Order: sequence, then C-alpha cells, then structure tokens
Amino acid sequence: MKRRELLKSSAAFGLLAAVPGPAFESPAGGAAAAPPLAPPAHGSIPVAFLLSEGAVVIDFCGPWEVFQDVSVPGRPGDVFRLYTVAETAAPIRASGGLRITPDYTFADAPAPKVMVIPAQRGRSEATLEWIRKTARSADVTMSVCTGAFLLAQTGMLAGKSATTHHDGYRGLALQFPDVRVKRGARFVEEGNLATAGGLSSGIDLALRVVERYFGRDVATRTAYEMEPTRPTRPSAGRPRRIPCVRSARWRWTRSSRRRRSTRARPTTSAPTSTRSSSRRRPTSSRARLRGPRRPRGADGSRCRP
Repeated sequence: MKRRELLKSSAAFGLLAAVPGPAFESPAGGAAAAPPLAPPAHGSIPVAFLLSEGAVVIDFCGPWEVFQDVSVPGRPGDVFRLYTVAETAAPIRASGGLRITPDYTFADAPAPKVMVIPAQRGRSEATLEWIRKTARSADVTMSVCTGAFLLAQTGMLAGKSATTHHDGYRGLALQFPDVRVKRGARFVEEGNLATAGGLSSGIDLALRVVERYFGRDVATRTAYEMEPTRPTRPSAGRPRRIPCVRSARWRWTRSSRRRRSTRARPTTSAPTSTRSSSRRRPTSSRARLRGPRRPRGADGSRCRP
C-alpha cells in the first residue's frame, strides 16, 4: 500500500470536510511541558517498535536512528536497546515493500520503557490490548504520523491533546471527538503519551525523549551527528561555517587564470582601431572568469604564448 493510501484510509478522507477548524495552532499545543525522565543507573533503556503490515518506514526508522545514535559521556555500551514487536513472528511488508522479520511477538516481548507506534494498517483487538498493557509500565508511549489513530483507538487519548499528519487533522477530530487535535504542532506531549506530526516529525519527538532522559546537551549532540538540518556545533555561540564545495570548472578556471597572469606579456601588440577602443563592450562575468584575452597577431589569430 502506498503511503498516500494509508493516510487516506486512516483519516477517513471522504468525511474530512465535515469538521471545521483553524489551519494552524501553536507548536507547543498549549500543554504543560512534560517532566524529565529518570534513566536506569545501569544498562540500556528498552525501546519497542510496534509494526504491522504497511508500516511507514520513516515513521519508525527516523526514531530508530535517533535512539541508536545517542552517546552519553561516562555511560558505556548502548544507551537504548531497540527491538521490533508484532502480533506474530511472520515477516511483514512495510511501505515500499521493505520486508521485516519482527524480533518479538506480543507473547514474548520484553517490557519497554519507550514504545513507538508508526503509521500502519494493524488494528486488531490483540494489538490494542498490547498497547494498553504495555503503556501502563512505559515511560513514554509515542505515535508518529497517523499512528495517532491507532493510539486513539485504544481510548488512551480521550480528553487529551494530540497531533498527526496534516492530512489527518480533521479525520482524527471526526473519528475521535474527545481528542483535542492540535494542528501545526511538530509533536504534542501529554504525560507519558506523546504524538508526533507526519513522517519526519518522529525524529523531533525522539530527540525530545532523549532530552527528557539525558538533558538538552546530549540531545543536541545527537542531532548534530544526524544533521537533520545544517549542522551547528553544540553549545556554540553562532552557527559553524560550512565550507562550500566549488565546482571543478571553477577550480580549473581559477588555476588557469593564475598561470596566465604569471607569464611574461608580449612587448608589442597589434594596433587597435580608434573605433574599437572607444566603444568597449561591458565585461561579462564569464569573461572575467576566463581572464585577460590573448593579443591578436597580424593575421587576426590568437597569439600563443
């Protein structure tokens, strides 16, 4: 299934126009800031990624990359232990045809401290019950994109704020009127629940989870290593200047111009007419890059130095 088709099926596109609402709201969503989280003194923090048929790759691979890139000074080994969970052990097909064999099933999966729910097609009662049971002991249960529909279907978002992919704002409000949909937010936090907007917004929410565990400096260093935007060194007073890569043509032209400028110029040159010297053409940028013209010989051809 294409991502667009999955968004349409999750958001009930046929009825979207029935729900009015503003186009954008503040990114913070009006909710109070979530409190810091206490990491274990030793060992890794378990993170479970719930997958089923049609799971959107960037929704879970983006947060996966964030958690596996985290490095905390003085804390040896992997900071987060990542694994996939599905209803059965059978391989599933994610978006684009990616084939994934789950690490665990609902029956034998370790209890996670962080649960990630991407956009997907799975809506079985067993899936909903596993989410409810796992969320009771988890520090954070986060959805990405239209994974908010699956989280809302458990009833855990009732009376809370949430966000989703921008194509699903009205669909979420229509199907779950007791959920306060926050439009335009990258992510919304409500206690131990958190919802991210579409696709790459899950990276932002995962970095926020890292910040809640280990502070802003660790999250900033993780973002710097991932380069989601133009990289800026952590704790720097101003953005780091990134040297641009000049084209091979520019380098060749510049070196050629230097070679010509160091050669001895001819002592005499062919006389020029008064008309041509009085009406000089403006020098173009391309001519400036080529450097000075070689003098013409008596026959009108270019003289070779």
